[in-house]
Amino acid sequence: MDSDNLINRRSFLKIAGMVSAVSFFPSIILGKTDLPYKKSLSLYNIHTNENINMTFWADGSYIPEALTEMNHFLRDYRTGTSTQMNVELFDLLYSLRTSLDSNKPFNVISGYRSPETNGTLHGHSSGVAKKSLHMEGKAIDINLPGRNLSDLHTLAMNLKQGGVGYYPESNFVHVDVGRVRYW
Repeated sequence: MDSDNLINRRSFLKIAGMVSAVSFFPSIILGKTDLPYKKSLSLYNIHTNENINMTFWADGSYIPEALTEMNHFLRDYRTGTSTQMNVELFDLLYSLRTSLDSNKPFNVISGYRSPETNGTLHGHSSGVAKKSLHMEGKAIDINLPGRNLSDLHTLAMNLKQGGVGYYPESNFVHVDVGRVRYW
């Protein structure tokens, strides 16, 4: 075997080995060790007095059973109906929680709203959108005990992951995973 073919063969094997290593251990090889292996949320529903502490994402994928429990937890407490909540909303809440470095549960003021509930609320308040993203499982109204509401509002706006409404008189921040907008 001549020396040119030996070098090419060695180069090929070296490159193939590196590609294999990156595909099997990308976080170690590429230095991306800051990705979480799991995402968890703690929530308290102020209307039902229920608590949930749930890991909804682990090892690169969402956990279907956890999502089902979260959907039920965030049901419309007036009608008892639930929907499939958008997982991006859970990711947004996770980002808020980790950015605030808090282990306290978010207080949930409103999660999913059935069209009937939303229609009733819209009829009584100009602050409730006729086509609210709550009806699509893409919105939640929250506060975080021990944290200033204005800090939660500012952080949510800085994340730029959807709409953010500030309701200090009612003590909550609305966050959704619709288009980025603020009110």
